[in-house]
Amino acid sequence: MNRRLLWKLILLVTAGIVAMFYLINYVTGRAEEEMSMLSQAHRDELRDWGRQAEALYFSADTGALEQWLSELQEREDTLAEVVGYRIRHLAGSRGLEERYSGNKLGRDVEWKIHLYFENNPVMEIPFEKSDTSFLVLLPDRMRPGSYWQTTYLLLQIFLPALILAILSVLLYRHIMRPLWSLERATREFSRGDFSVRVRPQLGARKDEFAELANTFDQMAARIGEQLLNQRQLIADFSHELRTPLTRLEIAIGHIRQQYPADENVERIQREARHFRKLTEDTLTLAWLDNEQPQLQQETLDLVDLIDVIVDDARFEFPDRRIHTELPDSAEITNSSHQAVGQALENILRNALRYTPVGEMVEVALATSSGKSGAAEFQIAVKDRGPGVPEVMLETIFRPFFQADPSRSTESAGVGLGLALARRQLSAVGGHVFAENREGGGLCMIITLPVS
Repeated sequence: MNRRLLWKLILLVTAGIVAMFYLINYVTGRAEEEMSMLSQAHRDELRDWGRQAEALYFSADTGALEQWLSELQEREDTLAEVVGYRIRHLAGSRGLEERYSGNKLGRDVEWKIHLYFENNPVMEIPFEKSDTSFLVLLPDRMRPGSYWQTTYLLLQIFLPALILAILSVLLYRHIMRPLWSLERATREFSRGDFSVRVRPQLGARKDEFAELANTFDQMAARIGEQLLNQRQLIADFSHELRTPLTRLEIAIGHIRQQYPADENVERIQREARHFRKLTEDTLTLAWLDNEQPQLQQETLDLVDLIDVIVDDARFEFPDRRIHTELPDSAEITNSSHQAVGQALENILRNALRYTPVGEMVEVALATSSGKSGAAEFQIAVKDRGPGVPEVMLETIFRPFFQADPSRSTESAGVGLGLALARRQLSAVGGHVFAENREGGGLCMIITLPVS
């Protein structure tokens, strides 16, 4: 197996991490530079102060200049003065001399303000007509970078988190895209579309997922061919088996007319009927398992259906009693009269076979709410037979399984009735499960959706 997916992931993760560090460094630098500059409004305000100081300075009214500087300092809680280039104090308070450096007495309004310096810088606005400048200690309200710490925290934590989240999404999509295709193909295949293939959906990918898609396509092709062959075999078997069975029953009927009291002929006729039922049930079960059809297409009344089935059962088992608790009506839509009827008949006959002579089988129909909250009908068929061990309550629904045929009071069949009933109910959206009754016996609970 190649390791292309591994190298793709290594390349993507490595490139993503390198890009993350580069982007963080670049964005942090740009943010620091932008936040180091005075706002345009503050630049204009400082220049306006310089023009006012220059106007007062050239008016030769020293008192007015001193008063204006004093008011400015008090209003802005700062220091301000007018200073000549030869560092000669002319007016204003003293105390800024130690901040003078080089040929510049302060910082120009277009220069950056260092965000990491504890003290505010001295800003200089040179006079246009003299080698004199207006100096002011930058007021706190004008200092840029008020939100620098918050911005720095965002850039160092949330930006990497965002980049890693984007990288994770890219990795997730790259990994999950073929898995989604495989999931869709599996779902379609389970619904009977054996022609579905995954590899063409992956395009030019040649990694491990492409190999998995090839393996799935090979498996789908093989299983699809086997299922189609199985369907054809069942169809051929059904046709070939029913024809000799029909001829056999006709021949037995003629013999029966000639020897009406012969026990051997009666036994042969009974076994032939049993063999036909076994054949029909087996073929029906195989069809339901292979095709998994949805038989929901009719509207029927469960009460009428149960009445008919119970009447037939009373005729077939005259030595057992059947008690019913049914509402006036119980109409269900999108169902199948044949599937539900055969399932109920198999379950009721099974209960009667295992109920001793003279005992009662109870059939009750009620309305309940399913797990999804939707309304459903619940049919309970309770017998007084020997019951079933707890570990076998689910096993009894397997084809050809019999817990203990020797405990039956009648012929227990070959174990297809309950398996066939569960498949038929499933085809109309229903379900059946079993539980033991208190005092002995088995309770079969059938649930059917109302619509």
